[in-house]
Amino acid sequence: MSFFTNALNAIWIRILDNKGKVTSTGGFLLGIIATLAFKDFYPDLEASFQRRMRSLRGRNVPHPLPGQTDYVRLEDHTRRKSLAVKSSNDVYFGDEHDNDGIATGIEGLIGDTPLIKLKSLSDATGCDILAKCEYLNGAGNSPKDRVALSMINHAEQEGLLVPDRGDTIYEGTVGSTGISLAAVCRARGYKAYICMPNDQASEKSDLLLKLGATAERVKPASIVDQGQFVNLARRRAQEHTDDPNKPGRGFFADQFENTANYIAHQQTTGPEIYEQTHGRLDAFVAGAGTGGTISGVALALKPLLPKLKVILADPQGSGLYNKIKYGVMFSSTEAEGTRRRHQVDSIVEGIGVNRLTRNFEAGIHLIDDAVKVSDERAMMMARWLVEKEGLFVGASSAVNCVAAATVARQFRSEGRAGARIVTVLCDSGNRHLSKFWKAAGDVGGAEEDLSLEDVLG
Repeated sequence: MSFFTNALNAIWIRILDNKGKVTSTGGFLLGIIATLAFKDFYPDLEASFQRRMRSLRGRNVPHPLPGQTDYVRLEDHTRRKSLAVKSSNDVYFGDEHDNDGIATGIEGLIGDTPLIKLKSLSDATGCDILAKCEYLNGAGNSPKDRVALSMINHAEQEGLLVPDRGDTIYEGTVGSTGISLAAVCRARGYKAYICMPNDQASEKSDLLLKLGATAERVKPASIVDQGQFVNLARRRAQEHTDDPNKPGRGFFADQFENTANYIAHQQTTGPEIYEQTHGRLDAFVAGAGTGGTISGVALALKPLLPKLKVILADPQGSGLYNKIKYGVMFSSTEAEGTRRRHQVDSIVEGIGVNRLTRNFEAGIHLIDDAVKVSDERAMMMARWLVEKEGLFVGASSAVNCVAAATVARQFRSEGRAGARIVTVLCDSGNRHLSKFWKAAGDVGGAEEDLSLEDVLG
């Protein structure tokens, strides 16, 4: 024992001088001792940290965005995220992955879609035009994947839907929401019954049948008509519930008025855009059918970016443009003797409406301006995107891009070249072959390239 005592005394003599202060040699020796001690302690510290991270990844941890009371979970960019439900009023990113980070089912492929720069439009306008690729959602390949999952999650929490009980989800839709519901329903133990106008592209109803849904096509009608496709879906759901011979119950999803629609975008799409742009954007441009996307994103981004401009892209025949610009819901195609069909008088499907929905009203106060886009401009833009970007998109995506380029051109004229504008690519052109793209024609047959001035007029 005396050997160790003498050795320690010798070390302390090296470390401290006769006044009790640390010598330069002593500091060096203390550093060595601390390093050796931490070397043995570090594995335990690292193991504790890893256990903590595994614990956090297995839970939904709220994380507030700056200046916003709503929240999303802490993000792990090594894995994809999907939607889960917290309460009847909140939707946030859930964890649909196993311990190896592998997505679980199609729910794990919803959300976290990429944001890309449209190079040709950006170069032509002098502004950065960025597109949120919602057609890359992995269930029904549109932004309606988020909505479908959100509506089902909310209904399950409220006890309105029970998996594998025989429940059927009914919805009135022009296509994309029905396709998303059909896919998610099958994954969650439900059946889907979709009512849609019979003037929509036939490939949409064909796809619904391939996804195992029932598709009932009806004559286009005004919302006040009980035979209108939304009203019919509501009635079919009630008939199911009232029929003792049918298993389970009928649930009317009601995407136009069900606020789980805009909440999905407020809690997922908006925060994703904020993160992907690092909070640097000047305008968000989107069309409105139900109004869920534009309202939800506006509600997410405006509190964080008060100077952000939210712009509605509206097709011809829709009354929303005049509502935003002049406060009156009216379209010239509704004038006496000019109306050619009961719905929006446009070849564009999925956006444009002549009434206010609860989802649109949720964010209407945050919409700053609107751009009207004709069918001709939309078809020219669709061709432009194929020629210049190699992107084959649907009608609503083309409308969004026309409006985004129009806003960019206005920004440049105001001396704001380099501004950042985000819009949405909603779905692929594959769903619009028999109608929109049939009218737009084959791009390969063009005698000369389109210029942006040709597209925008």
